[in-house]
Amino acid sequence: MKRINLVLGAAVLGFAVTGNPAWADKKACTPGMYTLPADLSGWATPAVMTAARTPQDLSKSQIEAGKAVRLQLAPTPDLQFVLRPNEPGGSVSSAGMVGFAVAKKGTYRVMLGGRAWIDVVQNGHAVDSTAHHHGPECSGIGKMVDFTLDEGTAVLQLSGSGKKELTVMLVSVP
Repeated sequence: MKRINLVLGAAVLGFAVTGNPAWADKKACTPGMYTLPADLSGWATPAVMTAARTPQDLSKSQIEAGKAVRLQLAPTPDLQFVLRPNEPGGSVSSAGMVGFAVAKKGTYRVMLGGRAWIDVVQNGHAVDSTAHHHGPECSGIGKMVDFTLDEGTAVLQLSGSGKKELTVMLVSVP
């Protein structure tokens, strides 16, 4: 009886490992072997930037659509947000803000290379997100969130990050 249980257990374990789509479909990403779509090509060459800690610092921390930045974040307790984030994070998390120009009214996509809460503030109000996506496989883009914005300026607030550095990019969605 023990032999049957052992064989049956091994068969079940073998099925669980090989039958699990998360294991079976996961392919290794070889650095340098993935080509980004043209509209995301700026992701491959991020500039380094320090995130704003106060609304007054935003003039020194501006991003441009289509250009990625490796954003140096600060400890959350050191920030004075433009508007309190929906998920500010705890005392050991990192956060930061950047400003950006909205050339024309439309949908804009914020992309992150790691985990953090994303808030976009425009005209003193938080803008509701309209869609959430994962980045292309093997791109390094982990999270993409869409916002409908008016022409003018806006502030991207990142909070609740477990990392002190985060790659960020913004693109206009046609």
